[in-house]
Amino acid sequence: MISVDAFDLKILGALQDDGRLTNQELADLAGLSASQCSRRRMRLEEEKVIAGYHADLSSEALGFGVIAFIQVGLATHSPDNSKRFRTLVNRIDEIQEAYSLTGDADYVLKAVLRDLKGLSNLVNDVLMPHQSVAHVRSSIVLDRLKESSRLPLKEIKPG
Repeated sequence: MISVDAFDLKILGALQDDGRLTNQELADLAGLSASQCSRRRMRLEEEKVIAGYHADLSSEALGFGVIAFIQVGLATHSPDNSKRFRTLVNRIDEIQEAYSLTGDADYVLKAVLRDLKGLSNLVNDVLMPHQSVAHVRSSIVLDRLKESSRLPLKEIKPG
């Protein structure tokens, strides 16, 4: 974890709101000169605090109408089996997020799919037949209440 000050937090907050801000716009919002702001932004990028810039695409507008959370239990808990499962997950574009868990399931996956047939194919033709997987349970999202990748920067005390 790196130390950030109040100016860094202003820069990060503004970029969370709009990653396309020009350096001058960002400097104005942070209360810095353009050169000071540019140096700070580059440092935050180099230290991987700013992990990247991207466009947020609308899944609905592009015809991805199904979001599913898929709980997966592994057949065995050996390092090799876990590695095989991780390799599988990383090559499936429909899986947007994957987490290793405590509790009943070993993993939970978030998948975005065009339709229920796509979910059926993912579960029945890809996940279930894989040698590392023992059981799968999926839940289909009925309504998205909140979606955000914003970090709660107000929780960080400037250092």
